[in-house]
Formats: sequence, C-alpha cells, structure tokens
Amino acid sequence: MFGSHKVKIEGELLEKVKQCSDAAGYESIDEFVTHMLEKETKKILPDESGTSKEEIQKRLRGLGYIE
Repeated sequence: MFGSHKVKIEGELLEKVKQCSDAAGYESIDEFVTHMLEKETKKILPDESGTSKEEIQKRLRGLGYIE
C-alpha cells in the first residue's frame, strides 16, 4: 500500500453506510467502505493483467472455435 487517507462521511449518508455495513455482516464501516471502493474501482479501471472480452474472442477465432 501507498499509505492511508481518511475520508469524512457525515449525516444521512453515514447512517445509510452503517445500515448497509451491518446488514451485509461487515466487521466495521471501514471494511465495508474499502470493499465497495475496491469493487467500484475495478469497474472503472479493470485489472490490466486480465484478458478482455475482445482478446478472448480474437484467440477463439484464431483457434477456429468461432467465426
């Protein structure tokens, strides 16, 4: 890790985060928020070492499995 950073969550949003964290069975709000941020950043910045759908299709075409 590169370090840590604190984020302030206040008011109604904090209450919703607490409810979601409890309902989902997380040990803490921090654990819940960290998991959600990891999940969302993967949607925006997919793992560069992963294989894209296009790359898989290209490989399957090369092998003659799809046209």
